[in-house]
Amino acid sequence: MPEIPKIPKVINYLLEGPVVKSIFKISLPIIFANVLLTAYQLIDTFWVGRLGVNAVAAVSLSFPLIFFLNSLAMGFTLAGSILISQYNGKGDKRNVDLALGQTFTFVTLVAIVLSIIGYFSAGFALSFLTSDAAVLPEATIYLQISFITMVATFIYTIFQSALRGIGEVKLPMIIILITVILNFLLDPLFMFGYGTIPAMGVAGVAYATLITEVLSAVIGIGILIMGRYRLKLLWVDLKPRFIWIKKLFNLGLPSSVEMSIRSLGMMLMIVLVSTFGTLTVAAYGVGVKILSLAIIPAMGFAMAATTLVGNNLGAKQHARVEKIAKAGMKIAFFTLTALGLLVFLFAKPISAFLVPNDLPLIEMSAIFIKIIAFTFGLVGIQMVIIATIRAAGEATTAMFIAMLQTFFLFIAGYILAVVMHLGEDGLWWAYPVSNVLGVIVAFIYYQKKDWLKKELV
Repeated sequence: MPEIPKIPKVINYLLEGPVVKSIFKISLPIIFANVLLTAYQLIDTFWVGRLGVNAVAAVSLSFPLIFFLNSLAMGFTLAGSILISQYNGKGDKRNVDLALGQTFTFVTLVAIVLSIIGYFSAGFALSFLTSDAAVLPEATIYLQISFITMVATFIYTIFQSALRGIGEVKLPMIIILITVILNFLLDPLFMFGYGTIPAMGVAGVAYATLITEVLSAVIGIGILIMGRYRLKLLWVDLKPRFIWIKKLFNLGLPSSVEMSIRSLGMMLMIVLVSTFGTLTVAAYGVGVKILSLAIIPAMGFAMAATTLVGNNLGAKQHARVEKIAKAGMKIAFFTLTALGLLVFLFAKPISAFLVPNDLPLIEMSAIFIKIIAFTFGLVGIQMVIIATIRAAGEATTAMFIAMLQTFFLFIAGYILAVVMHLGEDGLWWAYPVSNVLGVIVAFIYYQKKDWLKKELV
């Protein structure tokens, strides 16, 4: 049997050294990169807010649908990253590159199919969320352009996830920084027009995103082809192989369903929210964007846990895996709790910055932000637990936890807002209620340690 080629040098902090230091070494660049990605969305909200409440509502309606279909492809990208991390920890260079090539082919094809479906069904899907003639046309155009952008978005996501699997997290951060700056300049240019460039309103924001995402994808492909970061995209590895597609499917499908269920929860909530009027929809959109910004540290710690757990499971260092999970949960809880306090104190100024000159919208979104800030720390714990068990190959369990979380959120929202007649406040309180129940379920499974026995590679 031929000897497996070894990776010349595995980054030491992945497999040895202080666990807390390793978590921060990986998570901090990821957190900064995710702050930039959310800045992308907040920049869009900032400029769209200058167009009025109807424009904000149009983007708010589109976001859950985009996230829903994006999630289907993201699960398979994550599956590739997990396989890369475990083979990297094992020292199997050939299978690291093969996992990259197979992930690239599979996820790109999935993204193309979803992009086409999304483009042609945009208006139909949005019609279930609103009948407002002032909102629906703008939301449809914005959503269609966003679906065109999807393929480029996921090509870059493959690049980013693959590098994260081997512990290289700084380069994606730099690329994102460049594209965020470019997006900030293009948004007003396309929205309001200049010279020969016509004013495109909400559609201009989507076109700005399309340009920056395509640029990111081209840069990512170029770097992978050059192979400068111990990952090389080879032509021979792009040809689909049944055994690899099966691996990606078995690991990626539950992850895709998990992420889609989370976005489905957002869609169900916005259906519920939309029954309270356009103002509530706009406030919900602002609040959800702040929520996505606030939990970025938890996402960073969770992604760091995925990388470290995957590599150490590949190296069969189970004791270190448990240390990583416990440290990640503690760091995420205290960081997110502190951030939640800050968000609570400055909720109104944050809302006023995003949607100026609209006092009712500012007041309502500030209330939402204050309420959801209470349980940010619990969100951090849950995300690290789910990342840990998913990195171990227990994607199906992570999926079921997400299902329960979604169920808790919608049912709590309906009971509090409709049955108990709390109105908008009931919708907002559904988030902390579901967070408490979700973290209890996740922690119970973590304590059983079944995930630690999983053999993936």
